[in-house]
Amino acid sequence: MENYNYYITHSQKIADLEHSISVLNWDQEVFMPENSAPRRAQQIATLAGIHHELSTEKKFGEVLEKLKNEDLTDIQKRNVSESLKAYKKSTKLNGAFVTQMSKTISESFVAWNEARSKNDFSIFAPKLEELVKLKREECELYGYENHPYNAQLDLYEPGATVKDLDILFKDVKHQLVEFVAKIASAPQNDESLMFQKYETTKQLAFTEELLAQMGYNFKSGRQDLSTHPFTTTFSSKDVRVTTRVNENDLSEILWSSIHEGGHALYEQGLLDDNYGLPAGSYLSLGLHESQSRLYENNLGRSLNYWKHNFARLQNIFPENLNNYSAEDFYKAMNIVKPSLIRTNADELTYHFHVLIRYEIEKDLIGGTIEVADLPRIWNEKYKAYLGVDVPSDSMGVLQDIHWSHGSFGYFPTYSIGSFYAAQFYNQASKDINNLDELIKEGNLAPLLNWLREKIHKHGRLFAADELCIKITGEKLNFKYFMEYAKKKYSALYNLN
Repeated sequence: MENYNYYITHSQKIADLEHSISVLNWDQEVFMPENSAPRRAQQIATLAGIHHELSTEKKFGEVLEKLKNEDLTDIQKRNVSESLKAYKKSTKLNGAFVTQMSKTISESFVAWNEARSKNDFSIFAPKLEELVKLKREECELYGYENHPYNAQLDLYEPGATVKDLDILFKDVKHQLVEFVAKIASAPQNDESLMFQKYETTKQLAFTEELLAQMGYNFKSGRQDLSTHPFTTTFSSKDVRVTTRVNENDLSEILWSSIHEGGHALYEQGLLDDNYGLPAGSYLSLGLHESQSRLYENNLGRSLNYWKHNFARLQNIFPENLNNYSAEDFYKAMNIVKPSLIRTNADELTYHFHVLIRYEIEKDLIGGTIEVADLPRIWNEKYKAYLGVDVPSDSMGVLQDIHWSHGSFGYFPTYSIGSFYAAQFYNQASKDINNLDELIKEGNLAPLLNWLREKIHKHGRLFAADELCIKITGEKLNFKYFMEYAKKKYSALYNLN
């Protein structure tokens, strides 16, 4: 076991560096003073270079090759196989390239933040151009089949391709667009109760109650504020979430906190004994997103969930909510209508937002459009797909943090995750006795235990398709999302 023990020790060193970088990134987005940005970019770039050196160390690769032929358990074999795959991918990039990418990403985030606050894409554009150039180069270094964007997709959803996603989003266009059009022709429900004055500190306290009810362990995490909500992990014993608050829109913090809580539960559910190894790492971003979407939409936007939680919210904001019922709140939170901001979109039109970003990224990485074209193309697509006019850069092309992080290929996982979530929740409803009644009682532990057993504890021991089949008996199937959507919204909008 000498080689395997070396493999564990070395892998955990790599993980230590990766999570140290995550601490600096978390601080950059939550607490860091403005003047710290240049040195912080340098610090992160230095650690990224060291991380790359460890990840591509020759001896590490040699040990991984030797371990392929040793007598290992099935879990050990899977760990070695996944690590060898990652090693081979890492060795395709040299240290100078990795350091340059890290530095450019840190600088791009600072430029994006300023551009967003000043509502001026031109501030962000030069750094984004540098970053896109590097990402195109990265695609060539990694290699790809058929389309360079496939190399980016593989970083987040291994095995996903443009060919597959074009088919998936064709279903979105043909089935979801038609259903949303039916909803648009029906009388709209009232959402005014969401847009009253809600005190920030009380909103934050309430969402922390919701996180605790979900099973989020505050002894292994915390909730803070950031420009763009996110979850970050330093180990399964330190998983942090951020949210954002709007005193005049209660929905901002509710869906941000519940969504990020779903992500955090996945990370807290990974086995700490497997720290630094594939068995202790999340499977894919689509699977990760399935956890946040399941909690945010299938659970958090359900009537059963609010039959338990609405009374508590009324107690916190009596002047706002005493004249409303849980049913009123349920209708208000499930309004379907076109909007400008992805993170505030309803769970149906949300996928049009993802579709727009997918099409833009695919063409940007493919080289058929350039950074200078982005505001115009963005605005044109929002008009075409959602029928809305984009009034400003900050509400349009600058609204997401992802491109400043170099996260091209990330957006499609949001839709993939929603479709997985519907399929998993459908199965959980069959496997857990009286799940609806448990949710009405505020007892979410059986659902979390089901997710822990079916998904969280496995890490990367299975491919996404394999795990989906293991849980539900079939691969990802869009029909479960459409069945869920039609059942829920046909009742909400009296379409029957």
